[in-house]
Amino acid sequence: MSRPAAFRKAMKEGMIVAPGAYDCMTSRAIERAGFSAVYMTGGGSASYLGYPDYGLLTMTEMADNAGRIAASVKLPVIADADTGYGNELNAIRTVREYERRGVAGLHIEDQGFPKKCGHLEDKVIVPLEDYVAKIRAAVSAKTDPDFMVIARTDARAPLGFEEAVRRANAAIEAGADMAFVEAPQTLDEVKAVPRLVKGPCMLNMVWRGKTPDVALPDAESMGYKLSILPGMLFQEALGICDSILAEVLATGRHPPPKLDITPHQAFQRAGADEWDGYRTQFRTPAKQAAE
Repeated sequence: MSRPAAFRKAMKEGMIVAPGAYDCMTSRAIERAGFSAVYMTGGGSASYLGYPDYGLLTMTEMADNAGRIAASVKLPVIADADTGYGNELNAIRTVREYERRGVAGLHIEDQGFPKKCGHLEDKVIVPLEDYVAKIRAAVSAKTDPDFMVIARTDARAPLGFEEAVRRANAAIEAGADMAFVEAPQTLDEVKAVPRLVKGPCMLNMVWRGKTPDVALPDAESMGYKLSILPGMLFQEALGICDSILAEVLATGRHPPPKLDITPHQAFQRAGADEWDGYRTQFRTPAKQAAE
């Protein structure tokens, strides 16, 4: 079964929870913990260049990171694709590049470019027809019919909740596989999205963002099919780095790590057992005996 097909199958069995990964080690941690999908966060992915989530990464940089993450795990990966990096032509190439790299799906939004994180202020929204045309183009570019094109709208803050719902429905009508109404601002709005949008819906949970905190079982009971936790691991990593570095300066010693494992155990998390097996697998028995 392809990973896009596996994602759709899992979605039929209940709401998928996909924590955000920004590199291969965080994606492996998500898989090891037992989740059924990985979300490649755009904000976290900017970390390898040290940029904020202001649309500063190019399509190929984002697609390459998505491909590395997809190659590191067996789980389906849903990835941030920002605005599709231009107009309809760019959206077509974006879908082709992400799909070629083994990603199970992506989301494209209706912000102007360069965009911003959906939970920041002063976002610029493109005209509805430009957005819908881009979604149609993205859908047309799929080679695997199970590949997920998720239509994100950031219209809630600048244009209001009703317009955000209208855009989500227009995107579903244009062929999007799922709608992503970014940053609903009240619990009533969170509840209303799956009821008003005529297709599967995705919920983005950002700590201290614009959307109120919702327990995952509650989100599922509201009707959401996918919930992402994009910044969770990235923010935790930043906090741990600050804490450990401050402790080194204060004590002058190597502090005990939060995860107290040996170097070999750390490398096992990156697949060392598999790679150790290759050391002798391709030698002849006589050669192995001589060594």
